Amino acid sequence: MTKTQPGLYGIQNSNRSGNNLWGKNQFNSTFPASLACYMRDKAIKAVYLSLDSNLKVQASEIEIDEVFNTKIENSKLSFNFETKYDAYQKFAFDDIKGIDLVVCDQNSQLRALEVKLTVIPDNSTSNQDEKDWGSEIVIRPATTSYSALGIAHSCESDFSRIRSIFEPVCSKIQHWDSIIEIDSKRTNILSSLNTFQIEFKEKQKPFLIQPIWKTKGKSPILDENAFDLFVWSDFAICRPFIDKSNEGTGYVNRFMRSSARLTRILYELSTTHKTNIQRIYTEMAFGLQSDKEFALSGKVTKNYMNHERRTSPILKPQILKEIILNGGEKMLSPERRFDQTIYYTAEGLFGAI
Repeated sequence: MTKTQPGLYGIQNSNRSGNNLWGKNQFNSTFPASLACYMRDKAIKAVYLSLDSNLKVQASEIEIDEVFNTKIENSKLSFNFETKYDAYQKFAFDDIKGIDLVVCDQNSQLRALEVKLTVIPDNSTSNQDEKDWGSEIVIRPATTSYSALGIAHSCESDFSRIRSIFEPVCSKIQHWDSIIEIDSKRTNILSSLNTFQIEFKEKQKPFLIQPIWKTKGKSPILDENAFDLFVWSDFAICRPFIDKSNEGTGYVNRFMRSSARLTRILYELSTTHKTNIQRIYTEMAFGLQSDKEFALSGKVTKNYMNHERRTSPILKPQILKEIILNGGEKMLSPERRFDQTIYYTAEGLFGAI
């Protein structure tokens, strides 16, 4: 009889197995997928961050069925990590590459999801009152480009209207890589994005899953309210960088860069139905680091994640015994912060490692 391999709840079919569930830059996406599967089977809704008609991110609740875009049970789904979402490739001349997680059934890809595993509190909020604790999110170029592609896919039947929104400003931009030109058109670019989001907000869909794990302040010990899952829509995740694009004039900060890139992608897709994502991101670097889009500290995200479950997560530490299976805790690397928290919590839950 073969020895049962370490595993994660719900992930029975995947392009990752064995050691690849637990490695660096792997466990931080496989664990969140497993957590979502667990919450789904326990009928626990996630917190949904979506855009309202006032361009504010509002918090409600959402079933994991809607996040996964299916009612098919976990055991019949496939969870494919760092995988291309094929339906979006038609919008790009270049290879759009992979997204963190693609949920599939036997016949099709169902949902493209970015994954951001975050801790609460972060360094910027750990010394504040607990009610003001927040989580830092680091956004990479794949997040903003895939959100743009997903938005375009949802709004494809309305490209002519979208073109009319962006054309008045975009048709006048001769050099998209010019700081002076983008800065001079900042107001019109942001106004166009606002108009677009107000008009098409009904098209938004779940896009970024953000599990949070709460510790006792700066310590690595899990709080008694330890885990939860927040889900941003593709429209909502754009709001922080649009809102912060007006910080300073005379230069293009990271947030304005993201707004300008999104504007250009939507304009080119609405005009020609195809664009070159890599060219846009390369040309429009504006002298800023290119491997990271931007970061949002907990002081910023707490205003968007405005729900009681931010500081009082719904799940207890004991769920780790139901999510990490067959000795999987022994596969973790305690030099990584999340692994360390589980590692030092594990003795009380799983027995000595």
